[in-house]
Order: sequence, then structure tokens, then C-alpha cells
Amino acid sequence: MASMHSGMHTALMRVSNSEDSTFVEAMIAHHRGAIDMARQLLVYSRDSALRVFALGIVAEQQVEVTQLEHWSAAGARAARSSAALDRRVTTELPIRASSSAAHRADYQRDRVYTADQVSNTVSVIDPSTNRLLGQLRLGSERLSPLPAAGFMLSALYGGEINVHGLGFSPDHRWLSVVSTATNAVTIVETTTNRVKGTVYVGRNPHEGFFSPDGRELWVSVRGANYVSVIDPVRMREVRRVVTAKGPSMIVFRPDGRVAFVNHSFTPELDVIDVPSGRVLARVPVVSPFSPDLVITQDGAQVWMTHKDVGKVTVVNARTYVVEGVIETGPITNHVTMAGPGGGTRVGGASAGDYAYVTVCTENVVKVYRRDRTLVTSIPVGACPHGIWASGDGSRVYVGLQQGDGVVVIDTRTNSVVAQIPMGQSPQALVYVPDAVPTGDGTQNLTQPAVARRPVEISLSAPDGRASSWGRVYMRSLGPIDGIDVSVRGLSPATTYTLYLMDEDSAYVSSSLPLATVVTDANGGAALVEAVTAAPLPEISETSGRRLVLVEGVAPNGPTALTSRVPRGR
Repeated sequence: MASMHSGMHTALMRVSNSEDSTFVEAMIAHHRGAIDMARQLLVYSRDSALRVFALGIVAEQQVEVTQLEHWSAAGARAARSSAALDRRVTTELPIRASSSAAHRADYQRDRVYTADQVSNTVSVIDPSTNRLLGQLRLGSERLSPLPAAGFMLSALYGGEINVHGLGFSPDHRWLSVVSTATNAVTIVETTTNRVKGTVYVGRNPHEGFFSPDGRELWVSVRGANYVSVIDPVRMREVRRVVTAKGPSMIVFRPDGRVAFVNHSFTPELDVIDVPSGRVLARVPVVSPFSPDLVITQDGAQVWMTHKDVGKVTVVNARTYVVEGVIETGPITNHVTMAGPGGGTRVGGASAGDYAYVTVCTENVVKVYRRDRTLVTSIPVGACPHGIWASGDGSRVYVGLQQGDGVVVIDTRTNSVVAQIPMGQSPQALVYVPDAVPTGDGTQNLTQPAVARRPVEISLSAPDGRASSWGRVYMRSLGPIDGIDVSVRGLSPATTYTLYLMDEDSAYVSSSLPLATVVTDANGGAALVEAVTAAPLPEISETSGRRLVLVEGVAPNGPTALTSRVPRGR
């Protein structure tokens, strides 16, 4: 309250202020005070009716603060975290100076979360130190003495499988976690990492995001044709929004009136009227498989990725017209809006004026201007997937699906400044400012059960063709091994088989191949995950064993890629 009164008094006493700017500055301080008080109640109160009332204050007045700040010439780029919405609504989130002690102290309240699909965990990172604090285990350990195998394969009596999607509430107090294989939506309290509860929805949900007012959680049910709308207070589905087949993700326009839904099986972007759930428009796009989308902070554009054809479509969020399509590269995964300068204008571009796109088979993040011009490509490591902007966009966090880690990009220099090892096969990633306003935020976390990092094996064409390329990442899952295969530059729409061979070409695994790879119809690229029936033996120059990718399904097919050229050939 003292901070609120001080801010209002400052606005009233500022000589240069007009009546309009005095009103705007004073009202911003007033609303922030209300939000701060409501957040304190949410931390300490257990009165369910008061908590619901406080959530309404936070959601509604955050939207009003955002509107007021856009009106304020002095304060448009000075938004605090209490005014920021989910990045799917706006990327105008707070970030502090990059290296000071004050910066580290402030950042201790923020958190980065990843959904780890293989270990079935949520990894929690402290961005003030870029250190893994621990993991929230959603997989079951009850059926196996080896935790990793239990996580991946056992949900018969407990736990979730394929922990994949993440979102967070506008007040940054709740994290939504989607587990695709067990049809589960789990809500976690960010301050304590306490699981509030789980709602089971339709077949194969993909991602879930809170509405701008925080009163609804929209979950795309990819195995059906609807979005499941959940009441996060009562923890139950309250309605369904019918879409085209295979809804993938949802973003809300900042005004909260319109939602955009992309799809995994239908080549269209659906524009939804939020109150009624009615489809306002169906925007045709270049492919049926779009895993991710984001809306710009001004609500003017939607950027959506197309994993199957390696492209990004940019749609006008007001006219619903496609503005352009970008050729980004094979296995284009996720996209976020960020920008250099930490809230100031650099080269005429403000924070959020740049799109950062993860391209798996090239192991890079590509940076584009809002006009779709390519700025640079940033090498990051093994198959970048989830991506999210920190603060006002001066940092970008990237999950490495095949590298079991997170890298941090400084958008001022567009270079990697930190690498963080964490859970197995991170998919979605979110950055949540002010997630832990009190305490150290380590309650209910455990340390990673798997210490070994993935082994990377390079594949190349026997004839030296530089255009054909492959990587195999092998990770231990206890009594079995997991294999991730990514390739590019092969024949389009063609089936290949990965075998483990010894020096004299006899198959070590004589009955079963390790993985079957089917390339896309465009760039001859593919990304495949598989598991083995038992742990694999060592594969190295000295072991005499190698990996070979052959065309077709028979062992004697033409060799496309190999992990090394055998002696005598």
C-alpha cells in the first residue's frame, strides 16, 4: 500500500504531467497496489471464496494496467511483472540488468520450467544462476526399481506418461502440465511446486493455456476435434469448443475476445470467439501439421510453425489474412517473440519485434524480423524444441530435445551464454516471472534420477555427400535404451531402417532393427524416437560396431548413412 500511495503521489506532483498522463500514472500505481495485495492473499489465504475473488482482481486489473501502460508515453516500456500476461498473450515481461547482484536477487523469484517427455518430469531452473533446482516427478516409480524405466513405461497404477505441454496463469501462481499419453492436465502451484490436482480430458491432449482473465484453462485435445475448457478452481471441464480435427495449441489475443487454434491434422488456423466458443474464421495454411504458435505483444500477428514441411506462416491477427510464409528448415518446432535491447529500442526495433524459431535437424535457432527477414542463425545443440522469452526479451531459453538440456541466448548479441543439463527429452518450455515471490521455491522437488547424458553419434553418407546428414542420440532408460534419430538430405517420402552392425557386416541385432525412419515429402528429413529391447553395447571406433541407415526395411538395402566408414571399404 505504501508503494501504491507513493506512486500515486508522484504522478500527482509531476509538473510536466497533463491531466491525462496524471490519471494514467496514478491509476497504474493504484491497480498495481490492488494486484500486489491480491497476490499476498493468494500466498497466505486458504479461504477458497476469497482466493477466487483475488484471482479475479489480478486477472482483470492486469489487463487494465497493460492498456494504461500503452497509453502512457513515459511508462509504455516500464511494465512490471504484475502487469504482464502469459507470453501467449504478450511478451512484455520484466527483466533486470544482466550481471549485477541486484539482478541475481530479483531473478531468484523467476523460474524456467521444462516438460521432460522421456523422464516424465518437470524440470525447474533458477534463471538468476541458470541452475537446475530439481524436478517434479509426474511419472510412476512404483513398478520398477529403476526410476527412468518406471517413468517412461509405467502408468498402470499411478503417474503420468509423455509429460509434454506447459502453460501458466496470468498471475504466475499456477503451472499447467499436459501429459499426452495419459490424457492428463495437472495444475501445480509455482511457489511450492505442490500439485493441486489433475483433470483427465479426451484423447491425447497437447497443450493448455489460461485465458487472459485467468478464469479458464483451454486444453487442445489433439486426438479429437475440440478444446477442453477447464475451470482451474473447481478442477473440472465446463465446456468444449469444437474445432477442426486435431487442435494443437491455443493463443489468446490481448483483448481476450479472440483465440487462435492451430492443428496437427488439418491445414487451417481457427479463429474462435472466446465467450461463445464459435469459430469466426478458418484460415487455410500450407500444411496440416502445426505444433506451435505465438501472438505478438501488440496483438497484430500470429506466427505458427509447420513441422512437417519446415515452414512458418504469419497471419494478421485482426484481418485473419496470411501475410506470408517463411522457409525455415526441416523439423521446425517452436517459436517465440523476443528482441534485443532489454526494453529499449535498438536499431529501430523494440523488444518483441523478432521471432526466434527452433529448427531441429539444423540444430539452430533462426531469428526473423516481423517483416519475415532472416537476421541470423544461432547454433544451439541437439534438436532445439521448446522456446520462451525471458523478461522483455533480452534472454531466450531453449530446450534441447535430444541433448537433455537448456541453452540461454542473449538477444543483444544473439549468442549462447549458458547451458544447463536437466531432464530427459524436454518438449515445452516456459519462463514465468515472479513465480516464487516468497521462499526458495524448492519444496516438493527431487534431484534428477538419471545422471548420464545422451551419447551423440554422427551419421554421414558413405560417398561423402555433404548434403546428407544424420544424428543418433542414445540415452539410458534403465533396463532399456532410448534412441532419437534425426536426418536430413535423404530421398523424400522414403522408408529407411537403422541397424546396429559389427565390422564384418553381421548384424549384432539379428532379428529386429533399431528404428524405422520415414522422411518427409519435401526435404528428405525426419525425426524418430524409439526404444530398444535391451541396453545396447558400446558403439565406437574401437568396438568395431557402427550404426547404418539403409533404404527400405531389409538389411541388404542401399546404405544411406553410416556412423563411420568401415576399414577396407
